[in-house]
Amino acid sequence: MSLPNFSLLPTREVGELVNDYKSELREQLPLIAGSAAAGVVFIVSLVAISIVCSRKRAYSKEAVYSDKLQHYSTGRGSPGMKIYIDPFTYEDPNEAVREFAKEIDVSCVKIEEVIGAGEFGEVYKGRLKLPGKREIYVAIKTLKAGYSEKQRRDFLSEASIMGQFDHPNIIRLEGVVTKSRPVMIITEFMENGALDSFLRQNDGQFTVIQLVGMMRGIAAGMKYLAEMNYVHRDLAARNILVNSNLVCKVSDFGLSRYLQDDTSDPTYTSSLGGKIPVRWTAPEAIAYRKFTSASDVWSYGIVMWEVMSFGERPYWDMSNQDVINAIEQDYRLPPPMDCPAALHQLMLDCWQKDRNARPRFTEIVNTLDKMIRNPTSLKAVATITAVPSQPLLDRSVPDFTTFTSVEEWLGAIKMNQYRDSFLNSGFTSLQLVMQMTSEDLLRIGVTLAGHQKKILNSVQSMRIQMSQSPTAMA
Repeated sequence: MSLPNFSLLPTREVGELVNDYKSELREQLPLIAGSAAAGVVFIVSLVAISIVCSRKRAYSKEAVYSDKLQHYSTGRGSPGMKIYIDPFTYEDPNEAVREFAKEIDVSCVKIEEVIGAGEFGEVYKGRLKLPGKREIYVAIKTLKAGYSEKQRRDFLSEASIMGQFDHPNIIRLEGVVTKSRPVMIITEFMENGALDSFLRQNDGQFTVIQLVGMMRGIAAGMKYLAEMNYVHRDLAARNILVNSNLVCKVSDFGLSRYLQDDTSDPTYTSSLGGKIPVRWTAPEAIAYRKFTSASDVWSYGIVMWEVMSFGERPYWDMSNQDVINAIEQDYRLPPPMDCPAALHQLMLDCWQKDRNARPRFTEIVNTLDKMIRNPTSLKAVATITAVPSQPLLDRSVPDFTTFTSVEEWLGAIKMNQYRDSFLNSGFTSLQLVMQMTSEDLLRIGVTLAGHQKKILNSVQSMRIQMSQSPTAMA
């Protein structure tokens, strides 16, 4: 085997080559040093730019998500309590809808019948069948055709609000349909509808404890909203829904009525560029648009009055301006007929002129719980003749001396449905009515205990008024 042919240099020549290399290296050293320094500067610049960009991205993300992070922060000292996020703070309102409302495929929804009309379109009863879940009844709000982008945004804002809440006394959002027409908001179905009309249809048919239970549920829902820093601004019996188990749930979280001044609904009166429901609204909110949880407490007191009067209109036929004037003069609503004194006092507490003097919803819930546990506290009936902390509008007992017929009297006490029963049974005059007994009421078909009590109390009041005015029946 042959070895590779190496050519070896003499030792002297190797030394000369090394010396030549050293000399060349010394000549190029400044150039090498300069290049290295430039490289270091370049690398440092890249690192600095990278850091600045990273910080900018971090600040950008923080700006985008700061409000969202609040959603999971602690509220009022309650660990884990979510805080409400106004969907109108989103640069893209559709992002709020995507975050808080579940998109439902329209094939899962069956529309059955119209049950009402909302501000943006008709409301239907229908069914919802999601994959893997049982079919349920739902309420379906629709957005009418020809809507503007602003109307679509305002309509869907209610879903963005409802989707943030999770409480047994707050109406539950099932989801939205935005990828087909009509656009829909789908919520749980409440069999008995709005509380005000439900109470009017069932006048006198519930016990005081049942009514207190309804009010307690509403207060619990409002306590939850207050803890989330959400102010309702339109709390009223018409915006409370009732299910088949008499559970009351707060609803109607639309904001557009406060942002626009073009609705013709007489319930809402113009105030500083918006519409507000005067009869339910705290004086500071009417005067200065100061809406807070304390102004919701004022509205809750009006709801209590609506419940105990079985859906009577607050302040009766007074004009909105007359209501404002009366409130400014410290007049307050009187107790509804047969209203327990403790409940009317709670109403008066809710109507304190100083908003800081009003109870919080937590206190209201606790107070109602005590009443439910101790029903004897509800036995004392409020009277308008007692000396209250505020003067009362005296409209609780009609002036019977001005009535000339049985029909007129029944209309005044909202018992018109018994007109034919009275007349066909021979009670054709107020003189005969004043002689009626509970047995007479049963005989003519008044079987509901609440209606019997209301009629007999009215008869008693009529006797007293007539005895004080002997010529009234002449």
